[in-house]
Amino acid sequence: MTERVIGHIDGVVPGAVFRRRTDVLHAKLHGDTQRGISRLRDTDGSYVADAIVLNGGYEDDQDDWVRVKYTGASPNKDKTQDGKRLLQSQSWEYRDNAALKLSFERNYPIRIIRGPDGDERYSLPDAYRYDGLYAITEIRTASSISPASDGSPLKICQFELERLPLPEQEQTPVEREIASVLMEQQELLKGQEAAPELGERAWTDGERFPVTRATSIQRIVRDAAAVRRVKELYEHECQICGVRLLGADERPYSEGAHIKPLGKPHNGPDVERNILCLCPNCHVRLDLGAVVIEDDWSIVLRAGMFGENVRAKLKRHKKHKVHEEYVRYHRDWWRLEGGPGQP
Repeated sequence: MTERVIGHIDGVVPGAVFRRRTDVLHAKLHGDTQRGISRLRDTDGSYVADAIVLNGGYEDDQDDWVRVKYTGASPNKDKTQDGKRLLQSQSWEYRDNAALKLSFERNYPIRIIRGPDGDERYSLPDAYRYDGLYAITEIRTASSISPASDGSPLKICQFELERLPLPEQEQTPVEREIASVLMEQQELLKGQEAAPELGERAWTDGERFPVTRATSIQRIVRDAAAVRRVKELYEHECQICGVRLLGADERPYSEGAHIKPLGKPHNGPDVERNILCLCPNCHVRLDLGAVVIEDDWSIVLRAGMFGENVRAKLKRHKKHKVHEEYVRYHRDWWRLEGGPGQP
């Protein structure tokens, strides 16, 4: 069985879903079925944190996907029965807070698991999802939103975390092997550039290498777990135009399109509520702003389109809860920032 470690767990990719906390525990993603902060012993015997669960914690918590503001832990006697508010100030000496603080000092990444009671923009309704590695960027003593019963301020141990960029999320063993092959090809190409006559022989012998190469090996793009689940839910039928493509082998093909794009400047989340199952044409149309979606889920054409017609409204499966915030963001981006068509 895989041992729990700091960072990525081999065989568990971001987007992996687990029905219960016990399943998260068995996957070695978190060391507890109740606590928010997971601890393990470092090589020097000190306890550090390796993971946290976001599942509707303290009222001071804030989840913006890329950036998370996380409140430390307290003994049960120091908080209300629902666990949302504190009765006593938090302490940096408390075991879980001390472990997470030490991870910050040692620059250790933290795995984040989101539960069904977390922010509705990201959470699945009935499951837990591993959402990748985050860096603790800052820690501070802050005042809680709600004061103590006597009106005095309550102090909390506050952590700020930021999601590591996609290229820095840990690669799977297969990705590492492919990246190694690409690196070997780059080194060989460098040698050919240093000795043109060798490069010429390589071309005449029929062994060819790319003319343009990346300066660094990027994380290989794969069909993420969340994308795969959305595509399977619609059986690869496009939610915008209704087309269902089949290859020569009778296997269906579709693409997972993020409504609020990933990466800067958008920083959209890689979660089901932000993903549509589209055909390649409608994926491009969405990315170019040629189509936008209104609050009532009607589809608006903003540029001339030829070929298949689009639906009057976006097709939505009862188990696929697309969040209005992402639809609104996409629409506002193209109407305010420009793009094809008229506002």
